[in-house]
Amino acid sequence: MNNSKNTVVKASTVLTDPVHFLAFGFGSGLAPFAPGTFGTLVAIPLFLLMWQLSAGWYLIVTLGLFLSGIWICGRSAEKLGVHDHGGIVWDEIVGLLITLFMIPAGWIWVVLGFVLFRFFDILKPWPIRWLDKHVAGGLGIMLDDVLAGIFGWIILQVIIFYTQ
Repeated sequence: MNNSKNTVVKASTVLTDPVHFLAFGFGSGLAPFAPGTFGTLVAIPLFLLMWQLSAGWYLIVTLGLFLSGIWICGRSAEKLGVHDHGGIVWDEIVGLLITLFMIPAGWIWVVLGFVLFRFFDILKPWPIRWLDKHVAGGLGIMLDDVLAGIFGWIILQVIIFYTQ
């Protein structure tokens, strides 16, 4: 499998294949620059739909998106012949949903959560980078963003605790 995350993928390929369409965050992963950031933005409307759910239901939906993402991302990568193509952003969507779990109402928390998640997703401190390099397939694609989401969630919850 090719390891180039920048392999060009035609819009027609993504927009006509349901697996690619989901993996590419409903097309947001086709952005010509920063596809991970654009993919993360797609999580915000989804979060707004989920925000009123109880904590239990929010976790169930997020877990379902994670588990389906293992297959979706793995299958898309397999079909493209590229492990973790830069346009595959389903993992970013799930990662941000993790970071935003149980935040208080207010755009400041959504924006701060977005920034924290992107920070950890881009920087990839240990063990995120290790997972990114050593776990293959759909699980590997998903896990580093889940952990970035958890890191972002911890920091965001600490900030919320000390400012509320």
